[in-house]
Amino acid sequence: MPYAVSHIIVPILLLSLFRDYCVKNKQKFPLHYVLIGGIAGVIPDLDVGVFYVLSFFGYTLDSIHKVFTHNFTLVLIFIILGLIAYYSGVKGKGGIGKHHLQWYMIFYLIAFGIFTHVVLDGIVWGVIAPFYPFSSYQIGVDLVGSLPNDWQRTIVASVEAIMLVFWLVYMEVKHKISDFI
Repeated sequence: MPYAVSHIIVPILLLSLFRDYCVKNKQKFPLHYVLIGGIAGVIPDLDVGVFYVLSFFGYTLDSIHKVFTHNFTLVLIFIILGLIAYYSGVKGKGGIGKHHLQWYMIFYLIAFGIFTHVVLDGIVWGVIAPFYPFSSYQIGVDLVGSLPNDWQRTIVASVEAIMLVFWLVYMEVKHKISDFI
């Protein structure tokens, strides 16, 4: 599976590109949304913390990790929460904080972060059960597993380093982040 850096950087990169090239009014999609989507990318791995607690009771990592949180059910739950927030009139109440973040957008961005996490895990390493608990069907490309054994230990960290450098260069070129240092 990709490490936390990938699960944060991939949604941040995708949302940054979306914000910079598709959103006309940047005030309606502040960078805080990009950050929320990125942080949400690690939500499915919170089950590792649950494993640490349950391991004292005999549970293994395989019985906890990637079972309940690595599927599209969690994505659907946050999309439904977003729809409820949108249609209940919460969106017109001024928003959260000084940037007036909207609850429905926060829920959608959490869904997006979780979605990217599940897709990355299915593509990069191993399999996922995308429709669990409704189906035990599993799918996965397992790109890392198809590489030579010597590469498998280092390739994910190497790709993450490249993505991190790409994102930092992109932020400097597009947003001049060095001006804030």
